[in-house]
Amino acid sequence: LTELEMAYLPNLDNLATYSICGMIDMVAPGITPGSAPGHLALFGYDPEDSLIGRGILEALGIDFDLKKGDVAARGNFCTIDNNGLITDRRAGRLVTEKNTELCKLLDGQEIDGVKIIVKPVKDHRLVIVLRGEGLSASLSDTDPQRLGEKPLEAVSYEAKADKTATIIAKFNKRVADILNRQSTANMVLLRGFSILPNHPSMKEVYKLKTAAIASYPMYRGLAKVVGMNVLDAGETLEAGIETIKNNFDKYDFFFIHFKATDAAGEDGDFNRKVAALEEVDDAIGGLLNLKPQVIIVTGDHSTPSVLSGHGWHTVPVMLHSKYCRPDDVKAFNEKECIKGGLGRMAAINIMPLALANAFKLRKFGA
Repeated sequence: LTELEMAYLPNLDNLATYSICGMIDMVAPGITPGSAPGHLALFGYDPEDSLIGRGILEALGIDFDLKKGDVAARGNFCTIDNNGLITDRRAGRLVTEKNTELCKLLDGQEIDGVKIIVKPVKDHRLVIVLRGEGLSASLSDTDPQRLGEKPLEAVSYEAKADKTATIIAKFNKRVADILNRQSTANMVLLRGFSILPNHPSMKEVYKLKTAAIASYPMYRGLAKVVGMNVLDAGETLEAGIETIKNNFDKYDFFFIHFKATDAAGEDGDFNRKVAALEEVDDAIGGLLNLKPQVIIVTGDHSTPSVLSGHGWHTVPVMLHSKYCRPDDVKAFNEKECIKGGLGRMAAINIMPLALANAFKLRKFGA
């Protein structure tokens, strides 16, 4: 059984009987998506044409004041052994307080005339921002995303990024020297080198006033990229739903993000993921009581605990509205949703369906 099939989800299962369900590909069949392309697809942006590096999203998520020309990268504090091999990519999911302490040790360096800014994000995550002349984000990651390997060198994809690659190599050497006495967080892995994107906002595309409820900085940053107003909603799912209640008449569209299922899947913790799904089920009634025109329940990618990471698998989706033509699906899980009326579809098509069910689209043609 999958985690969804194992979990006790009476509210979601009941909602499924009044909804239309299916399975979605975030990018394309067989492609394992990152969180950014997965979310962008759900918001109706072509994930292949709207690639955003993780670094920019993390920086925006902590309200960092990015400048034109800045290059940002997402970082993980990690653990390496005496042979330089990675034994834990997340340094035991380092607590934010320790993260903040270590970032202060790394922050404020200058290498080859370029300032290096290092800021904590949350848990083991950090962001580095390079500020100076002649920088490029056209670099490969230093995170191999596998245990038992050494951190990689940042390789430039084009000549204009050679200077930046050299700076990252020097920075990594300094990081190793500064952190060498730490027992767990003794190195940093970098990925998602990026610069500020220029995507049209959801208001421009859909004529909607949109809001986001997300506690993790990366998802707050992603919401800002597409022009959502990120509401201050605390850390819990219950607080997030209460925030929606308090702002329900002020916006046309709400995005509410729940991280615990993904984190448990990445940790390979089946039972914890089941418990997180049941937490969502307990809270869903608070949204239904608001009687929204349309409600969609889905994820931005699969994270099977058996993989301890993102998967290429299709993701269940449920769309509920007064006009949705319910199918014969009897529960919200993979085996049921694959039989649903939506079939298997690209995630980018979810947003038009939501708009149609809310009477936000005009008739096409005469």
